[in-house]
Amino acid sequence: MFESLKLLDQLLFLFVNLKLANPVTDFIMPVITYGQGIVAIYLSCLIIMLWKGDRQLRWMVLFSIIILILCDQTASTLLKKWLCRPRPCHIMNGINLLVDCGGGWSMPSSHATNVFGQFIFFSLFYKRYAWILLCYAVLVAVSRVFVGVHYPGDILVGALVGSVIGLIMVPIFTGLKPLIIPGFKSAPPSQAIK
Repeated sequence: MFESLKLLDQLLFLFVNLKLANPVTDFIMPVITYGQGIVAIYLSCLIIMLWKGDRQLRWMVLFSIIILILCDQTASTLLKKWLCRPRPCHIMNGINLLVDCGGGWSMPSSHATNVFGQFIFFSLFYKRYAWILLCYAVLVAVSRVFVGVHYPGDILVGALVGSVIGLIMVPIFTGLKPLIIPGFKSAPPSQAIK
């Protein structure tokens, strides 16, 4: 069964990476997936939240950084070294490789882990923005297949790991709210960004 899943993962990778590739995705996906671009978007969002947000949202920025560290270290330091799955660009010829292959392992995708951890955490408090956060998370995650550095299975595992970490942080943040937000009452979170 494991071999069948591995073969299916490779076939899905080739379908997305080669068959769905076109001049538009070849231009856009490296921009979306490139490390400095993602960092710039993340930092811009944090600055806007600190500037425009209420006290709860400002504290959520701190938790967002904690989630990012937990997600990244869980994926990169623990799981990748334990699973030791080579990247498709290390073992497959003739793929549409649009960025540097990188020297690390493939599973799980750290990009997917990081963006899904953020998506789950913020969307559970600010439901009206959930669809925007989900679209961004999916786009970043799928871009990793388009550029040739991850299998779809890496994305799925990364999304699951990140989602679990995001979910774990929600009750921790909720439990700490009375301590960090003066006058907090057990009301639903406000829509801080207007």
